[in-house]
Amino acid sequence: MADPLIIVVSGPGGVGKGTIVAEVCRRDPSLVLSRSWTTRPRRPQEPEDAYVFVSRDEFERRIAAGGFLEWTAFLDNYYGTPTPGPSSADLVLEIEVDGAQQVKRRHPEAVLIFVLPPSRDEQERRLRGRGDSDEHVAKRLRKALDEEPVGLAIADHVVVNDRLDGTVDEMLAIIDQHRSAPLAR
Repeated sequence: MADPLIIVVSGPGGVGKGTIVAEVCRRDPSLVLSRSWTTRPRRPQEPEDAYVFVSRDEFERRIAAGGFLEWTAFLDNYYGTPTPGPSSADLVLEIEVDGAQQVKRRHPEAVLIFVLPPSRDEQERRLRGRGDSDEHVAKRLRKALDEEPVGLAIADHVVVNDRLDGTVDEMLAIIDQHRSAPLAR
C-alpha cells in the first residue's frame, strides 16, 4: 500500500483556501483535514472549529515540545500544523506560504497546490467580506505581493480560484493524478 499523500493548499489571504478545502474534503471523504492552531482571535461568524484557538503561551509550549509539522508567526500571531499521528489517510493542510516551505523541506514528496485569486480586486473583496479591518486587509494585500512569487516557485500545481466548482474539480483531479502515480509516492 502506498504511503498517504500530504496535500498542501497554500496561497495568500482572501483566495478562498478554507472554502475550497472544505468542499474538496466534503467531495472526497477519504481526505483528512488537519486543523491548524492559531493565537489570533476568532473572527465574527467564524466557526469555532475553523482553527484550534489557543493562547500564545500554549502555542509556545507546543513549539518547545516539537509538536508542529510547521509553524510561523504571521501578522503578530502564530499559526501551526500539529504533527500528525500515524494514518493511512491522505492529509490536507491549508497553510500559509511560510508553512508550505517548511513542509516541502521536511517532506519533498508533499503535493503543493498554490491558489491564486482571479484578480487583486476580487481578493480585496473577499478579505473585506470575511470581516477583516481595513488595516488588516491592507496588510494582507501587501503580504500577498511577497508571498506569491515564493508560492509560485515552490508549487507543484497552481490553481486560480475564479469559480469554486471548477477550482474544486481541478484540485480533485490533481489529487487523483498523484494517487495514481505510485512512483511519486
